[in-house]
Amino acid sequence: MTPFLRNATTADLPAIRALLERNGLPTGDLASSGARFTIACEGNQVIGTGALERFGKAALLRSVAVDPARHSQGLGRHLVKALELQARAAGITQLVLLTQTARRFFEHQDYHPVDRTQVPKAVQESAEFRSLCPASAECMVKLLR
Repeated sequence: MTPFLRNATTADLPAIRALLERNGLPTGDLASSGARFTIACEGNQVIGTGALERFGKAALLRSVAVDPARHSQGLGRHLVKALELQARAAGITQLVLLTQTARRFFEHQDYHPVDRTQVPKAVQESAEFRSLCPASAECMVKLLR
């Protein structure tokens, strides 16, 4: 069965939380952040997720995770491309992310490292930047055209 992507609903939050936890990603503000999740499903099973948390013309690309049994099958790239299309359609011009383990993955998607002080102030004030991700997490950016 081929996975399909769809917008997540509140009913999907427990499956999203479980997937993020299996991948070691933060879940502290899952319901309160205002992030809009896209999920990859195979049947009724959530096998991938990613979200956009908007801050004006910038957005935090966050919570990109794939079921460990599905790693290296292109699903993560597919999710990121879908989120980038959503961002462009919404008029977002810059995507920002924090990562501790996926720098090479995101470099292959044309994201580049930047100092945290170089991203919009509203993004810097997000819970993800302030408390959920450690200071050791690398900040990366992609400009959308």
